[in-house]
Amino acid sequence: MRRAGGPDTGFGRLPHLYSSRAKMAHTKSQEKRNRQNNVRAARNKSVRSELKTRVKNAAAAAERGGAEEAAEARRLAQKRIDQAAAKGVLKKNTAARRKRALARQAGAGG
Repeated sequence: MRRAGGPDTGFGRLPHLYSSRAKMAHTKSQEKRNRQNNVRAARNKSVRSELKTRVKNAAAAAERGGAEEAAEARRLAQKRIDQAAAKGVLKKNTAARRKRALARQAGAGG
């Protein structure tokens, strides 16, 4: 006998918790919460996208070999990582891990 939300769903017993479908709000406060969540999700997506771009730019600068250019790109990337952690987009340890990876990359590349 197969349990609800079996292996074919990929979510075990709680598939409804991971649904990407929009939730139907039953109260005005829930409608407001949904609007706030959508705005915050869009803002966080923008910040994460910029972080990826900055890290890619830093990696590319390190590959090209220009020490000053690579150092500046790395500084900007680390600054954005710190800002994202301060805003709560990234957790503190995630930010530290990404900054450490940038520093390792710079050491290996230059």
